Amino acid sequence: MIQEHEAETAPETACGTAPETTPETTPETTPRTVLDAPPGEPGERPGDETGTEPEATRRDSGATESSRANRGWWDRNADDYQIEHGTFLGDDRFVWCPEGLDEVEAGLLGPQESLRGLDILEIGAGAAQCSRWLAAQGARPVALDLSHRQLQHALRIGEGRSLSFPLVEADAGTLPFRDGSFDLACSAYGAIPFVADPVGVFREVRRVLRPGGRWVFSVTHPVRWAFPDEPGPEGLSVAASYFDRTPYVEQDEEGRAVYVEHHRTVGDRVRDVVAAGFRLIDLVEPEWPAWNTQEWGGWSPLRGNLIPGTAIFVCERD
Repeated sequence: MIQEHEAETAPETACGTAPETTPETTPETTPRTVLDAPPGEPGERPGDETGTEPEATRRDSGATESSRANRGWWDRNADDYQIEHGTFLGDDRFVWCPEGLDEVEAGLLGPQESLRGLDILEIGAGAAQCSRWLAAQGARPVALDLSHRQLQHALRIGEGRSLSFPLVEADAGTLPFRDGSFDLACSAYGAIPFVADPVGVFREVRRVLRPGGRWVFSVTHPVRWAFPDEPGPEGLSVAASYFDRTPYVEQDEEGRAVYVEHHRTVGDRVRDVVAAGFRLIDLVEPEWPAWNTQEWGGWSPLRGNLIPGTAIFVCERD
């Protein structure tokens, strides 16, 4: 959730050298390499919360407002997120979803041995756990995220490790890379649930992929939008229309969005993928495994054994 590059050059980032993939940028879209020192352990930074609970509502929210709100939300909440979920995610694992589906078992990016030497873009990388796993397989990942604070945690986790790769801060809707820069692109719950224009993001992903490149992304299963986001029995009764695409928005006292999530039906997601020029080759709905006894927000063994919580779309660029 962070990116930045200079046109025509391969700048040094805190975690390595970015590939020569940057298009010309404007001041509004210019991304940033992550050069700040990494934070200490999660929780050491003083909080900047106002103490006022945001109002939850359903209303329209465009691309600019959604991007601004979610950048701020992830910057404010990155520490808590890493404290709460860091152990489950690990430092160098590729976990697709709260169900715990691991790329080692799933192989959605292709055979593990085939990843060596490939240029791979991770979108919405957070603390870059997935990219760290990809680097260990011999791939050349680039970890992109909107949130500066999340990428600072990527620096913290990566400090002192032998493997390095670029960390880039930018919006997924304006990827700062040249056409055909990557062999694969992936996103484990990163960016896609939070963008107002998924087709625009998918077209950007297609642009930076080489012909035949694979694009794999996981999102909250669309059917979950009809149910309350609760892990217990109260989360098992339909409470809203599955077909209501109105975004979920949390806003402050002045009505400014501080968090936005966008809903698309399964059919919408398929049409979005096709409209962007991809071919959908698989749709994975992970089942809840017996070993996973934890709750993660609205995800839980109770709900996971009854209704799907995640949808993973496996696509290829024609």
